[in-house]
Amino acid sequence: MGLRNQGSGPITSATAWSPRVQAVGWMTAGFLTCLALGQVPGVGGGWVSWLEWLLLIAIVVVGTPVLYRHARGEMLWRLRNKLTLTYLLIGLSPVVLFCALFGLAAYVAAGQFAIHLVTARMEGKLDRVAMENTSTAAHIANLITGNKAPPTEGEIPATTPEEEASALPVQTAVFLDGHAVGMHGAMGHDRTPLWLPQWFLQGKKDEAHALVLDGEHLSLAAIDRRRLLGGRTLIVIGSVPVDCELMGSVAEELGSASVVPGLSNREADDSDNAPGDKIVRRAEVKGSIIAGGEMPPKVNIGDLTVRFFSTVPTMQWDDGTPTVVPLNVQSRPSVLYRQLFGAALTGRSTSLLRFVFLAVCVFFAFLEIFALWMARRLSRTVTESVEALYDATVRIDQGDFQHRIDVQRTDQVADLCSSFNRMSASLGRLLDEQKEKERLQSELSIAQEVQANLFPVAELWVPGLDLYGVCRPARSVSGDYYDFLVFHRDTEHTNVPTGVGIALGDISGKGISAALLMANLHSAVRAYRFATEELVYSSSTLSGLNAPRGEEAITDGGEVFESPGRILALLNRHLYRSTQPEKYATLFLAHYNVETSKLTCSNAGHLPPIVLCADGSVRRLTKGGTVVGLMDGMHYDEETVTLSPGDLLIAFSDGVTEPENDFGEFGEERLIEVVQQMRDQPLAAIAAQVLDALDAWIGADEQPDDITLVLARA
Repeated sequence: MGLRNQGSGPITSATAWSPRVQAVGWMTAGFLTCLALGQVPGVGGGWVSWLEWLLLIAIVVVGTPVLYRHARGEMLWRLRNKLTLTYLLIGLSPVVLFCALFGLAAYVAAGQFAIHLVTARMEGKLDRVAMENTSTAAHIANLITGNKAPPTEGEIPATTPEEEASALPVQTAVFLDGHAVGMHGAMGHDRTPLWLPQWFLQGKKDEAHALVLDGEHLSLAAIDRRRLLGGRTLIVIGSVPVDCELMGSVAEELGSASVVPGLSNREADDSDNAPGDKIVRRAEVKGSIIAGGEMPPKVNIGDLTVRFFSTVPTMQWDDGTPTVVPLNVQSRPSVLYRQLFGAALTGRSTSLLRFVFLAVCVFFAFLEIFALWMARRLSRTVTESVEALYDATVRIDQGDFQHRIDVQRTDQVADLCSSFNRMSASLGRLLDEQKEKERLQSELSIAQEVQANLFPVAELWVPGLDLYGVCRPARSVSGDYYDFLVFHRDTEHTNVPTGVGIALGDISGKGISAALLMANLHSAVRAYRFATEELVYSSSTLSGLNAPRGEEAITDGGEVFESPGRILALLNRHLYRSTQPEKYATLFLAHYNVETSKLTCSNAGHLPPIVLCADGSVRRLTKGGTVVGLMDGMHYDEETVTLSPGDLLIAFSDGVTEPENDFGEFGEERLIEVVQQMRDQPLAAIAAQVLDALDAWIGADEQPDDITLVLARA
């Protein structure tokens, strides 16, 4: 196929090929001009013919690539043209091959028949020469036997009474005991009557006849040997030279026939050469042609002249070796047909048979045309659907997904068009869904950025306590929640940290809904954290305008968070009344007092955090109550632990301990083991090691849940 546009059909090669096309046009015009000049008498000369041939060769050399390019890139680009060409090749190729084979067979058969007619007539004349020579030999033998004495020259007549009535100009030579005997009225020329050959004298045959070649002369010759009383031998040679008259007689009512004696070859020993050497003798007159006969007139326009070539077996007269002479016969199909059937061509039956044959030929031609027409109509049902599909693909490529193909048939191609319509509709829906997905992804990216801003800084330090937190969502946004709330006491020159609040929660579900509930929970915790700031702002307008807006704005807000159970009860009531019944959260709240190093905490259904004591003991913080947001009026217990130097608090969500593989869950024991191995390292290094161990445990599978880890070390 040629180059194509973006679905808009073939690219014409006129720009790239226009110089060649113009050159072919100019050369064609010059060729036609030379043809016209050649028809005008007295104009131009031999140079016009030479120029015609040069222009014709140039047109073929330059025009063939242009024609091939045009046929392949323009004509054969359309499926309809390809199918039409295919049907023509399928339908006409057998007909053309059959006609070519029939024509070749007819030519060979006609040629063999024409050659057979000429050789049969020539053999018939040779047989007549042999018969006349035999009759002459018998007549002369009778004359010699009756006289009882050798005949003298001129006593033997050249012909018998029967031969005088023959139309063949037989030339006779008589040899008695190897000596020539003159004959009264004998015909001849410089080489005939033929001389007595040695091969016959030394041979055992008493008679022979053949088409013989004596030098450059070709003759029909017969030789007879008669053994007489007294041991005498009579040899009679009769010959008829092959000339134009003889060739005309064998080609009568057939056309013309010719032989070329000068082209006959033979191999023979030459006495003038060394023993064993062989030479090729050729007639002295090279290329001499003996032709006779006339071509009959044409019967119709298809009655063309046909040439047939063969060879005729001959014999060299000087040594008796066989050879061949080229034979050329020219005739017409009508003549051969008449020679083959003869009188059978006349009569009503022949005319009827000829009419029936022509009728059958016309009927077969009609069937061939009808088959091509039907194939053309069937191909249109395919090509119209393909063109409709092509136009539809162009419309789809241009973004018109509402375009549909008009399907009116019920065949397989129609089903393909229907499938294309369904595919177009599906593509339209998929694009709409993709646009919606991109919009949601954009909104998720915004939500992810907003949620990232809700988390505190990963590392935090207050006197006596290091904190580190990390959250890795399973999806774009997380349903886990952790927060660090630092409380200060206002002094004369600066704010001194008095404590820190630690929050870690896990919202039911995943994705957007969990993230929204997490934001709700975060805002609620922050609201209670900033309760004292609201009291300060509302004491007076002036104090509210002058109050700082950072973490330093809260000076005594820690009193509220010193009771995590109370905060959980307030959060439970808030979530229960503001969310759906199936929405809830697990939450761990703790308050660390900088002065006393005591950690007061309450656990609302969350996995119990673990305290790894410096002495190697392990303690789990389990006191609290049920999850928040599920039932109203819940009470949450508290417990207080003192964090000694080196104690390590591990708070985590179920995404840390519940990932599974073929060996089961990751589990708290494996978490404690990993942390124990790294407990002297920075908290960030411990968290990174835990995450690496989780990734190795999960492997190539997708992360099943949000992973949140909070570490605090005294």
